[in-house]
Amino acid sequence: MNTEKTVGFSAWKTYYPLFAFFFVLTIVLGLPSCQSNPNKAKKNNQALEIPVLELLPRDVEVPQTYICDIQAIQFVDIRSKVEGFVDQIFVDEGQFVKKGQKLFQLSSEEFNELVNSARANLMRAKAEQQAAKVEMERLQILVDKKIISPSELELAKSKKAVTDSQIVQAESQLKAAMTGLSYTTVRAPFDGIVDRIPHKIGSLVTENDLLTSITDISSVFAYYKVNESEYLHFMRSKIENGDASELNEQLTLILSDGQEYPNKGILETTEGDIESGTGSIGFRVRFPNPNQLIKHGASGKIQMLSKMEHVFLIPQKSTFEIQDFTYVYMVDQNNTVKVRSFKPIQRYGNYYLAEGFMPGDKIVYEGIQQVQDGSQVEPKAIAAADVYQDFITIR
Repeated sequence: MNTEKTVGFSAWKTYYPLFAFFFVLTIVLGLPSCQSNPNKAKKNNQALEIPVLELLPRDVEVPQTYICDIQAIQFVDIRSKVEGFVDQIFVDEGQFVKKGQKLFQLSSEEFNELVNSARANLMRAKAEQQAAKVEMERLQILVDKKIISPSELELAKSKKAVTDSQIVQAESQLKAAMTGLSYTTVRAPFDGIVDRIPHKIGSLVTENDLLTSITDISSVFAYYKVNESEYLHFMRSKIENGDASELNEQLTLILSDGQEYPNKGILETTEGDIESGTGSIGFRVRFPNPNQLIKHGASGKIQMLSKMEHVFLIPQKSTFEIQDFTYVYMVDQNNTVKVRSFKPIQRYGNYYLAEGFMPGDKIVYEGIQQVQDGSQVEPKAIAAADVYQDFITIR
């Protein structure tokens, strides 16, 4: 009997760990299932609360920017018209000069001699003309008295005509010499700022050598290009309004440092044709530059407000993209989420401007990662004023 008890105890001792393992495993697997089923049922029965935005069409003004090239209203190269040495320089680089002010003096001795020679030739021609005139008058008297034949008088008249032509020639030579002499003194053609002066005193310059440039930047021109559709929109607005004054007041210049230029520009003219390669046309805007802040050759961007009517503003965070398509989650009357694609007209800030929606359409405003096509949600309305507050601020 003692032997049987010993054998039974040994068998129990051998299989006890295996029985204990299966017992614990049963409890562990059964407990989560009992606890999770009620929560899972509760989650399926309760829809997820999601912020929803109701779409309404709006009339907005969106700034459009165009890269522009800035030029002075007048920019002229000052070049030498005659050959000579630079004797004097009356101005300095960057100096403001008035129209007619002296800039350079070139050597003028040679031109002075040419003027003196031409003046002497003119005086000699006038003297010969006077002698021929006296001779012609004397012969006229003799002819009247029939002392000499009229042929001698005709010869005297021919000599007088030759002296007349010599005077004209001498006057022309004197004028040319004086013009050449005037070219040795270089003056400013208009009010402006002196640019770099490459030739210093003593330098030999030849005809057409660059002496400096004069720039008038009291106002500046900004040239930029728009596409054909934008050009047509502008022209239709101009025709309907009679002029483009309203649009002109909205033209703003953004300088290269990102700062807005304080003075507004006026659209003055457009190019005569549309470029066949790019389909664009150039516009020219004049900006006043009283403080001469903007220099010739500067760069910047033209900003003009473009009015868009009956468009929908779709917050960017309410969208997602797959390849080249943009999507939003629509919420229907049954609070069911439906995915929908749309093509933005353009992007401005954190918004897409779009068409094709209906007033009253509702989209998932945020939390799009938590929903999918066909999900049931509990909409939480978001006030439009809160959503578009930053858009109004930017505008």
